[in-house]
Amino acid sequence: MSTATPLDRIGVGIDTARYGHRVCFLRPDRLPAAKPLTVLEKRSGYLALQERLQQLHQQHPQAHFHVRIDAAGQYAVNLEHFLRSLDLPMTLSIGEPKRNKDYQKAHFPKRTTDDTESQAMARFAVVEQPAATAAVTPAMTLLREVAGRLQAKVKQSTQAINRLHNLLARVFPELATLTDDIAAAWVLHLLDKYPSAERIAQARLGTLQKIPYLSQEVAEQVQLVAQQSIASLRGAVAEALVRDLVAQVRHCRQVEHNMRQLLSAAFADLPASPHVHVVTVPGIGEATAAVLVAKTGDIGRFATPERFVGYFGVFPEENSSGVDKHGKPIPPGTLRMSRKGNDLVRHYLWNAARAAIVHNPAVRALYRRLRAKGTRGDVAIGHCMRKLLHLAFAVWKSNRAFDGQHFSWESSADNSMSAMAPSAADVSTPSTSNDKAVGHKRDVPAKEKVVTTAAATVAPGPAAVKPKSPPPRPRCGKVDFTFLREQVTMTQVLEHLGLLGDLRGRGQQRRGPCPIHGQPNDPARTFSAHLGKNIFQCFHADCGAHGNVLDLWAALHHLPLYDAALQLAETFHLRRNREEEPVSGIR
Repeated sequence: MSTATPLDRIGVGIDTARYGHRVCFLRPDRLPAAKPLTVLEKRSGYLALQERLQQLHQQHPQAHFHVRIDAAGQYAVNLEHFLRSLDLPMTLSIGEPKRNKDYQKAHFPKRTTDDTESQAMARFAVVEQPAATAAVTPAMTLLREVAGRLQAKVKQSTQAINRLHNLLARVFPELATLTDDIAAAWVLHLLDKYPSAERIAQARLGTLQKIPYLSQEVAEQVQLVAQQSIASLRGAVAEALVRDLVAQVRHCRQVEHNMRQLLSAAFADLPASPHVHVVTVPGIGEATAAVLVAKTGDIGRFATPERFVGYFGVFPEENSSGVDKHGKPIPPGTLRMSRKGNDLVRHYLWNAARAAIVHNPAVRALYRRLRAKGTRGDVAIGHCMRKLLHLAFAVWKSNRAFDGQHFSWESSADNSMSAMAPSAADVSTPSTSNDKAVGHKRDVPAKEKVVTTAAATVAPGPAAVKPKSPPPRPRCGKVDFTFLREQVTMTQVLEHLGLLGDLRGRGQQRRGPCPIHGQPNDPARTFSAHLGKNIFQCFHADCGAHGNVLDLWAALHHLPLYDAALQLAETFHLRRNREEEPVSGIR
């Protein structure tokens, strides 16, 4: 190594690992400034690195160290903390492993060793001279650690619930049709006390009805399907397996609850900064804000809200491969939310969006406009998640609390649950200017009302529950069954047929006598309809009818599916496919 030529900078590349790190030193001409060094993950190894850097500083007093560290896992945390404590002219940058790997492949395509990786990072540091990475405060480091533990516990809970769901598919498969949450408190209590369909069928109905959060109607349905269960796994061993998985789910949920409390405490200990305004966005609670801040780190990394949203994967991707659950090919152009991004953030954002559609005026107005256009509920929630990220980015960047009166988010028609014609700015991204990011703008206000799909569009007529089958009609062109179903809800169909008043229940789930095989005054409530998912099912052994709104229409009118689709389109003035106008007039 020659010391005759003074150096103005030296690149230091560090490839991190669990037990030791490989360090390479390069001059501006990309020649070695010193021999490579292996730094063990202990005090003696760190002191050897300090000695080497001090020697180079003595040889080249004018040189500035550009240090590039590969942030693989948490192996670089201690090393970063040590380097920041050194009194040397240094710019320290932390690189993403993928970017570092791509740079290494570009300049050393035929070799992949610790030396080539550290040399590639040293070359990047001395040539590109990347900007310094902001130091992470100890409080933020602790918050990230707790968030990582919480994410692991949530994953364990999900795995335990999936194992329980898998076992119940053979022990009591009908139970999953009566609840959307197999880990609900009443389900776990029920399975802990009666861990098989056979035990539930033999239990007294009064005892089942005493289970907390289990309503009388649901208890009756549970015992009814248990008596007719097709379960193939029975006996004491199967019951022991069910009880064991119930205990695992409860334990995971308790540990998850404890982690959430630690997360809230760590979030409260953060030093004051603009991140505190994230909690002011209605729908985003303390836990959601803590997870969002922990996984974001420095909001300055994101120049625009689009990049912030993309970082968490809240954007649609085309998924037109394969078939749906009915065996029909998925039509081209079908979109689903990307699977990219952090699972924990997306989990909390989903729950936050469900709260925001009730309490956040901006998100509530967006959700109503989307539903009025016929957007499926879960898809509309995805758009609301994106909106929440935009709002969080805005208040965080602008250092201002959310102001519900900043813009007239909802018109009087919105407040009365009527949808206004959406403008082009309804789902546009907000301005990247920090001073205006909180606002929401519409280019042109809506002037005309359109009919919402949440209410029937035609006056109900005296339609019989089981009318006489009409003669077959000729084929009238292509019918997109999926697109047709998206335009009409289960509520509309039941109201039009005069069946909604015969069903009992609160919320989205309704139950009553089956209109397909039973009579209107039949005391047996074997028919179940979910108004949110637009599906139905009859639990009677001789009937077993189930499906969507189109299947219900076909069953009640004794029509083939194609003829039922045509009749449904004529009744509610729907479009048979995406290319044509509505069948009769404009909706």
